[in-house]
Amino acid sequence: MDLSESTGSRTNGCVMKRILIVEDNEMNRDVLSRRLMRHGFDVLVATEGLNGLELAQKGRPDLILMDLGMPDIDGWECTRRLKTELHTSAIPIIALTAHAMLGDRQKALDAGCDDFDTKPIDFARLLTKMNELLHASKESGQVHVTT
Repeated sequence: MDLSESTGSRTNGCVMKRILIVEDNEMNRDVLSRRLMRHGFDVLVATEGLNGLELAQKGRPDLILMDLGMPDIDGWECTRRLKTELHTSAIPIIALTAHAMLGDRQKALDAGCDDFDTKPIDFARLLTKMNELLHASKESGQVHVTT
């Protein structure tokens, strides 16, 4: 996806927080991106893990919503790669999965995710988690390195 395909907008000249959704299910992607845009977020969308890695590098998101079950590389591997790269290691990642088995949360956290949420998504709960991570990232002074 070309970065010009970002679906977000500017409000009063201010750029809103940029969220990267990495999700292979079209319906999940569309619903989540529309709801986030209605809440004022700038949204980038990746349809698979490899595309997500590329957009995370080029799009400089403030937060990533990562589906764990994708066909090319899964969300665990995608997260591990992002957390080892200088330019993406500080970006908070929330794992999203329909598999809420015992141990899945810990596996996601061990891979480098900063939080975990289950599908179907409780949007109010997800927004709370997102805002907490975005606020913590801002307070800690984390800077996303760009070239």
